[in-house]
Amino acid sequence: MEWEKNREFGRTIGRLINHRHLDQEEAYAAFSLVLNDEVSEMQQGAFLAALTAKGETAAEVAGGWKAVYELDTNKVDFGDLPIVDNCGTGMDSFKTFNISTAASVVAAAAGLAVARHGARAITSSCGTVDMAERLGVDVECPVEVVAASVRTAGLGLFNGMSPAVHPIALGRILSQIAFGSPLNIAASLAHPAMPRVALRGVYDRSLLMPVAETMRTIGYTDALVVHGTIAGSSLGMDEASVCGTTYGVWLKDGRITSHLWQPSDCGLQLHDPAGLRADSDPETAAVRMYRLLAGRGSAARTDAVVLNSGLLLLVSDTVNNLEDGVALARATIQSGAALATLESWVRNQNRDPEQGLARLNNLQREAGRQ
Repeated sequence: MEWEKNREFGRTIGRLINHRHLDQEEAYAAFSLVLNDEVSEMQQGAFLAALTAKGETAAEVAGGWKAVYELDTNKVDFGDLPIVDNCGTGMDSFKTFNISTAASVVAAAAGLAVARHGARAITSSCGTVDMAERLGVDVECPVEVVAASVRTAGLGLFNGMSPAVHPIALGRILSQIAFGSPLNIAASLAHPAMPRVALRGVYDRSLLMPVAETMRTIGYTDALVVHGTIAGSSLGMDEASVCGTTYGVWLKDGRITSHLWQPSDCGLQLHDPAGLRADSDPETAAVRMYRLLAGRGSAARTDAVVLNSGLLLLVSDTVNNLEDGVALARATIQSGAALATLESWVRNQNRDPEQGLARLNNLQREAGRQ
């Protein structure tokens, strides 16, 4: 039986190698075999590599999302609470500090209910989950604890690599691959609460439209999908950029339109990318994150965060234009509200709040010495 499944799966891989697309149900069936570990690991890796090399379609990503969401996701119902998400796929070619985490704290402090779905670092030094953990957040807690934090603090993080969130396979697979694949996209969309509004970064510009089309297919009503560039370079990031052009597509009212933004469009300077590079170790990254949220970050890092926060405020209809979103985000940091939200998040997404707050207090002391 196992040999037969591998042989049939091999035919699917052959189709992809020959640049033939799968429909949504075929993709769902293939991803289901991968998630359930019903074919060999060599076949699983070959499938993801062949699908990536061919170039994924919206139908294929939607099939992957359906498999992860139905088979390997513990779900949460927020009822009438309008939640939003900001998440990147990772696997980008220019590794920045953890912009999306800081942006989520700022957006929550500005009034949004942000329910994030992220992962640990795979190719970078400090991923979303790693950063939250060092700030004092309980990243291995049940989904109910995360949901309670969103309701109380305005912010929570579902750990995409934790068995508490995805109990069957996702952590196993993502921890073994070090290249961007449609699984990264499908997994990031398999959110336990299925928000309808999101800012999403992708590791390659070619993914903007397929990801937006997938998000429309699975029920998103408002979404911005972005890819940031660095002027004079072929490198890119799964964030909006203050180092060059940000390309994006905007899903709104069922329509998808293309956009691009320059930092100057919302009053920001063009920054040297060196100021955004990922820190050499997670401890340094966490201290610098604390300083930024306390209003003492560098100009480059602060501008990157207020730009991405502004986009999240824009897609959620909190502001009418990006310039207003950037201004609100900056004022939120300067007022101390972002730091207060960080403390509330640590207190509420924790099975042991005192332990989490002690870690945050240590960061505060370290930040004060710099």
